[in-house]
Amino acid sequence: MPTAIFGSIEAGAIYALMALGVYLSFRILDFPDLTVDGSFVTGASVAAVMITGGYNPFLATMAALLAGFAAGCLTGLLHTKGKINALLSGILMMIALYSINLRIMGKSNVPLLSEETAITKITAFWQGLGIDQAIQSLLGALGMSFVPKTWGILLLMLVLAFAVKVLMDLFLKTDIGLAIRATGDNETMIRSFSADTDLLKIAGLGISNALVAFSGALVAQYNGFSDVGMGIGMIIIGLASVIIGEAIFGAKSIVRATLAVIGGAILYRIIVTLALRVEFLETGDMKLITAVIVIGALILPKLIQQQKEKQRKRRRLAEAKKTNAYGKSGEHFAAIKSDS
Repeated sequence: MPTAIFGSIEAGAIYALMALGVYLSFRILDFPDLTVDGSFVTGASVAAVMITGGYNPFLATMAALLAGFAAGCLTGLLHTKGKINALLSGILMMIALYSINLRIMGKSNVPLLSEETAITKITAFWQGLGIDQAIQSLLGALGMSFVPKTWGILLLMLVLAFAVKVLMDLFLKTDIGLAIRATGDNETMIRSFSADTDLLKIAGLGISNALVAFSGALVAQYNGFSDVGMGIGMIIIGLASVIIGEAIFGAKSIVRATLAVIGGAILYRIIVTLALRVEFLETGDMKLITAVIVIGALILPKLIQQQKEKQRKRRRLAEAKKTNAYGKSGEHFAAIKSDS
């Protein structure tokens, strides 16, 4: 169990990059972008093909990021210049990317287990520092039976996720970032200020899908393969991470919201790992588990809020009765009662 939880935190840190991209399109731009299912695989396929072709894995990962940016921009162009519905633009791009990804890879699956990837390079670099041995000796002295092989991937992926989060926070506070946020909140108003909302949407979707493809490239190297079907349902996983994070950690500010997205991505992976430990659930039930998690994350906060509101109104009513508000002011009491 501890090994599975550790692995889910590792994977959650990598998927957090994808969740940040989904947060940008879904929450900031208010754009239901289904391109994610395709651009995630685009990132994985570009990185896999370049790595097997002998390119540096870090260069391949950056190329994947650019490919995702291009895919997002095309979706933005379909919506803004082609005047195609936002949902349909994403669906069309997702379908097109399926064939494009097959063209990039030349086949449905590209293995990376025998290749030198960014993950293997990070692991080798980290082990060269000798920090693993020191941590493992400390844990062993404390009597902890669970000792992971390496802490390098987890720590460096967490650093990467938080670095992207900080960059996104800073970007969303720039003039362009504020304009993108305003476009998502009220496009008509921001257009009345002569802002080019089409360009802002294209840029926002490009950055969003760049992060998604970046995550896809790292996931392919982490899992040791790129597969044309690995992006199916990725938008739901991203939404689940965003919704879970916001429900638990809150989203009162951009800084807090992006932090919540990272926490949500890690929590989602842990919940799925624990759910798959249930005897009657199988690996094939993954999509069902995801749907149940999202439904729970959407409904539970509302139920909790409704319960809190009812308790608040009961307290107000009780206080009114206690202070004889009924006798002194029937209107005041009636207002409280109707409010409850």
